[in-house]
Amino acid sequence: MVIAEFIAPPAPEPQPPAPPPPAPPTPQPPKPTPKPTPAPKPVQKQPVLPKAIADPTPAPNAPTGTLDSTPAPVKEAPAAPPAPPAPPAPPAPPAIQLPSSNAAYLNNPRPSYPSISRRMNEQGKVVLRVYIDDQGQPQQIEINKSSGYDRLDKAAIDAVKRWKFVPGKRNGVPEGMWNIVPINFVLE
Repeated sequence: MVIAEFIAPPAPEPQPPAPPPPAPPTPQPPKPTPKPTPAPKPVQKQPVLPKAIADPTPAPNAPTGTLDSTPAPVKEAPAAPPAPPAPPAPPAPPAIQLPSSNAAYLNNPRPSYPSISRRMNEQGKVVLRVYIDDQGQPQQIEINKSSGYDRLDKAAIDAVKRWKFVPGKRNGVPEGMWNIVPINFVLE
């Protein structure tokens, strides 16, 4: 035989009464949008006039007054509120001056025209890419654009190896840089 006993749950505790709901907000009229205030006009100062010189023989009905009268003070408009400070300007990019071989005092020799190229009427323009160190010496030479003739390309490289350059500068300080050097081979 099974005996079952039902147990009732405990009675709930009385809860405090709920607070009354908040009163709905009273509608307020919309605020007018502020109108932009016009920028104050700059006050123009009156030019300073030269002082009058007393006439030794004034006209009989001339107005009288003092010669040292000062003009009435000009009322200045109230100062506008100071503007917020501007953000700092970004630093200026460094001034770069590229290397140059154009200075007359460098005495750079012209490339020699290979005699075989003269006889074969070979002409062209070689564009070299040259790394120039901070002393103005060429350190590395590459062919950027060939003339189409190996002899002319080699003659251009051999000549530029002996050249001196004005070194490139960054903010006035010499620095090694790459430079493009064009050399034309033209028969005259």
